Amino acid sequence: MSLLDRDRSIARPGFNRWLIPPAALAVHLCIGQVYATSVYKTALVAHFQVSLVQIGLIFSIAIVMLGLSAAIMGTWVDTNGPRKAMFVSALFWSGGFVLGAVGIFSNQLWLVYLGYGFVGGIGLGIGYISPVSTLIKWFPDRPGMATGMAIMGFGGGALIASPVSTALLSFYDPASGSDGWVASGDSVGKLFLTLAVVYLAYMMFGAFTIRVPAADWKPAGFDPTEITARVLVSNNHVSARNAIKTRQFWLVWVVLFCNVTAGIGILEQAAPMIQDFFRQPGGTSLVTAVVAGGFVGLLSIANMGGRFVWSATSDFIGRKNVYVIYLGIGGVLYAVLALLGATTTTLFVVLAFVIISFYGGGFSTVPAYLRDLFGTFQVGAIHGRLLTAWSAAGIAGPLIVNSLLDAQGAPGDLTAAAYQPALITMVGLLLIGFIANLLVRPVNASFHEPTPEPVSAR
Repeated sequence: MSLLDRDRSIARPGFNRWLIPPAALAVHLCIGQVYATSVYKTALVAHFQVSLVQIGLIFSIAIVMLGLSAAIMGTWVDTNGPRKAMFVSALFWSGGFVLGAVGIFSNQLWLVYLGYGFVGGIGLGIGYISPVSTLIKWFPDRPGMATGMAIMGFGGGALIASPVSTALLSFYDPASGSDGWVASGDSVGKLFLTLAVVYLAYMMFGAFTIRVPAADWKPAGFDPTEITARVLVSNNHVSARNAIKTRQFWLVWVVLFCNVTAGIGILEQAAPMIQDFFRQPGGTSLVTAVVAGGFVGLLSIANMGGRFVWSATSDFIGRKNVYVIYLGIGGVLYAVLALLGATTTTLFVVLAFVIISFYGGGFSTVPAYLRDLFGTFQVGAIHGRLLTAWSAAGIAGPLIVNSLLDAQGAPGDLTAAAYQPALITMVGLLLIGFIANLLVRPVNASFHEPTPEPVSAR
């Protein structure tokens, strides 16, 4: 177990920093499966004979625990290093699938809440933040691009998980292929067990290949003054304890909460949403379950691509400016989706694609935003605390959408009009986030650490 210690993962001189993003991706691609839950959402509604809200709660618990575990364990991750954090994350994430499968096989929904939601959610939180501060330290010259490379894996997890899950559900369910087919609970349970084994192996690969830079390491030719000369970029450092006392932290918290709540509203309902938007008067949708699963995968591409492209773009135009795009243009696109999204499938898919790219970009840009405002001292711990906004959004997003949809009718009978109240609500949230972002200013010097370059976060 000493192999997990931070000291055993310090890179030797000459280590290629470009080997770090693949190690981070190995973890983020696995935990990104959480975005593919809509693939088997209808199957669980039928299996447990409950409402959309009750099944949506599984996802909400997982996201809540992601934020809480990231906030509580952020300083521990900074202190003990990414290798130990990734190892622990793998055990919790895979264990959550196993316990969730037991709940499905025994028809005990509370066990799915406990397994996938609570236990798996802890794995989500620790795994999500484990490589972030390490990547920022390896790429001080391009922090936006660095975090985008890893966090795009989280957004892209559903790109793999969605079609694989759809195929496995068909393989495990003898009734697949029939008209109106909905996967059985037994097939979902077997899917969970399969994912547990595969994800454990890949996450362990990431854990044992990650490295941290030596304390005095910096890229060849890197000049820190070129970065700190930009607006809002500080060469000072703020501790996690002091960061939460600043106005800037809570403004960015609001920004992230609004952006995430709006995005989750689409992602968590993605597969049935596209079917409902193009449902004919007789109740039959022009979009099949297989096509809907493909749509989830397409949104995963948007989520993944947005995390890299928009975050890398922020290195050039600034974090504050890129959030103006996410929240301002995003709000306009939500309004168009609500009013005109059912006109053609092409328009619907294009709007959803761009919106989700903004959602993904908001996640990957925020660690660099925090680095600009608070320095690198305890940026991992600060990032963990900020992810409580994700926890809150994980409750608010599905609750808003599922509650409004439940009030409109039963799953399978909904149309595009049923989604308008929820989508317009998201426009209002994005407006609030837009205003909060405009209010962000440099952190007051009274919160800075007394020494300019602390040796460690211990």
